[in-house]
Amino acid sequence: MDLGLKNCKALVTGGTRGIGLAIAHTLAKEGAPVAICSRNEEEAQRCAADLASHGTTTWGRKVDVSDAAALTAFVPKAAEVLGGLDIVVANVSALAVGADEESWRRGFETDIMGTVRLVDAAMPYLESSKAGSIVTISSVSGREIDFAAGPYGAFKAALIHYTQGLAFQLAAKDIRANTVSPGNTYFPGGVWTQIESGNPELFAASLALNPTGRMATPQEIANAAVFLASPTASFITGTNLVVDGALTRGVQF
Repeated sequence: MDLGLKNCKALVTGGTRGIGLAIAHTLAKEGAPVAICSRNEEEAQRCAADLASHGTTTWGRKVDVSDAAALTAFVPKAAEVLGGLDIVVANVSALAVGADEESWRRGFETDIMGTVRLVDAAMPYLESSKAGSIVTISSVSGREIDFAAGPYGAFKAALIHYTQGLAFQLAAKDIRANTVSPGNTYFPGGVWTQIESGNPELFAASLALNPTGRMATPQEIANAAVFLASPTASFITGTNLVVDGALTRGVQF
C-alpha cells in the first residue's frame, strides 16, 4: 500500500535506536525527508547518513529534549533543512521508573514537556501543512498498572490524554494527533536486553505474560506509528493504538 508519504517532511525525536530508528527508516523508505535527534551528535549524524541511503533528504543533530532551548531551536532548523514539517513523532522517554523525586522530575521534563515543547515549536509548520500529523509514543504502562507504575506509567498515561486533547483542538485545522502504545519491545541495547541480563526473573515473568510467547520488534511498532502519521490515515485522529500482541487485558472502547 502506498501510504502517501513521499515528500512529507517528518521529524522524529530519539531517532537513532530502537522504535525511533525503525520509525525514521520506515518514513525514509516511504520517501519522506526525515530529521532525527538524539543526545549523541555522532550517532545522530551517522544514523541520518544511513537514512539517506533510501534516497531522501535526512538530517540529524544532538538534542536533549528535556532542554527547552535546545529543542525549540532544533525544530525550526529541521524545518529549514527539510523545507517544512508535516509530521512530528515524539518518541523520547526518560524511562523513569524510580520512586524518588528526581525520577519524577526527569520523567516530567522528558516525556511530558519534551513532547509539549516539540508540538508547540512545530505548530506553525503543521498549520501550513496539507497533511499535518502528530504521533506520540506512549506505552501499555499508561493504561495498566505494572512494574513501571510510578513516573513512567503516570506520564505515559498523561501523554495519551494530552494527545487526544490535541486531536479535538486541532481537528478544525486538519492536523491529526494519535498515540501508539507499544507493549514490551525487544532490541539490542534496549531496556529489555538489560533486564534480560540484569534481572532474568523479571524478564522471564514479563515474557510469560504475553500469549504470543515473545516481545515486539521495533519494526512492528514503527509500522503502526508510520501508518497513523501518514495521509492514508486521514480520518484517524484522537486514537490510542495499542500494539502489544494481546499482552494487556483491558477492553479499550
